[in-house]
Amino acid sequence: MRYLPLVLSDFDPQAWAGTQNLELMWSTPLHPAWAGRVRAGTALHAIHFPEMVWDNTLIETAAQALSERLEPDFLVFRAQAPNGRQGTASFLRVLTALLEATHPRGVKIALRAAPGAAGTLAALLKEIRGEAVGFCWDSTLGPDLEAVSDRLFCAVGHEGVDLAPLLRLGYRWNLALEAQNLPAFHSAKAAFEAAFAPVVFPAELPTHALGRPVLPDEAITFGQGFGGGRGR
Repeated sequence: MRYLPLVLSDFDPQAWAGTQNLELMWSTPLHPAWAGRVRAGTALHAIHFPEMVWDNTLIETAAQALSERLEPDFLVFRAQAPNGRQGTASFLRVLTALLEATHPRGVKIALRAAPGAAGTLAALLKEIRGEAVGFCWDSTLGPDLEAVSDRLFCAVGHEGVDLAPLLRLGYRWNLALEAQNLPAFHSAKAAFEAAFAPVVFPAELPTHALGRPVLPDEAITFGQGFGGGRGR
């Protein structure tokens, strides 16, 4: 797992000089130096948005973030389970608008579900065949983790959070750590690295340790969003 700092977007990125991989918590006004940092090679893997009502304002805020040319891999939105038919229709309207805005840019959407909402949201996405939408893990998922375990795009934590449930899934991507400054981030990162051993996958082991080479599984196919190819 790779630990990345989660930085407020109105902070001066110079305070994070030397850190080439980050995630941003959207906060306006966006510091104007972030676009230059991206052009210089800094990778902003995700933009996380604060709690917002799922309406036109959320769509406009996402459009503003996309217009800044920060080139994130994911936009992460906090989401409640929609209430009733009207609430569901409103939620799906906003989600459709977000997908239409992000798809041409190759940006994926992840939902950071409110406590107890992940199972309902996962069932709704399955019903509408919303395979392109994933989830962002945080420590409040609890029993709902199983419902979204096959579509975790990213994760968020802070010092003291128990990562054991996430690690049991074999999750190996980014974990964004909320941090006010670089020393605080390094402190939290060191604590996690000391408390949780890295996940080891067969492909990471030398061939002699397995007694055979690691080959793609031809029985596995991937959807269009992942290239539509065979196991690799």
